[in-house]
Amino acid sequence: MSAHTHDQLIRVSLAAQQLELLGGGEVLRRFPVSTALNGPGERTSSGGTPCGWHEVRAMIGADCPPDTVFVGRRPTGEIYSDELAQRFPERDWILTRILWLRGLEPGRNRSGEVDSMRRFIYVHGCPDSEPMGVPRSHGCVRMRNADVIELFERVVPGMRVWIGAGPFDAAAPRHP
Repeated sequence: MSAHTHDQLIRVSLAAQQLELLGGGEVLRRFPVSTALNGPGERTSSGGTPCGWHEVRAMIGADCPPDTVFVGRRPTGEIYSDELAQRFPERDWILTRILWLRGLEPGRNRSGEVDSMRRFIYVHGCPDSEPMGVPRSHGCVRMRNADVIELFERVVPGMRVWIGAGPFDAAAPRHP
């Protein structure tokens, strides 16, 4: 894992369908992503990607092979394949790594009916056949498996994550 400094953060642009790892005010790495088909949305059952400031609350899957299938944040013992996808066409595939996000803005993305963590909002891998740069998820931020592995190696718990549909709000809230 690379050295983490307090000035590193993740920025997700819903408009650009991109995730950027920032450090020292500069883009260190940029990845295509797929956010919610329903667009931005913080409310429970909205199917939207919640906006505002978050933090990486938990990192799951560090020692798992690429394409590991997760259900309820636990590896199932399965490795994603076309055959598995054909057997379970209804699954929303969560693969390889999970960065579980916790909202930092009470009333916006934390607590009550707008709680990102209780909604199980993640940055996670998905089948490489899924398109990136196009909103298609159920609220999470989907990434290619190789990309989520690379990002996972550069992130630490507590790292700030900004998700937005508009301009970047550089003023991160204090830790609640």
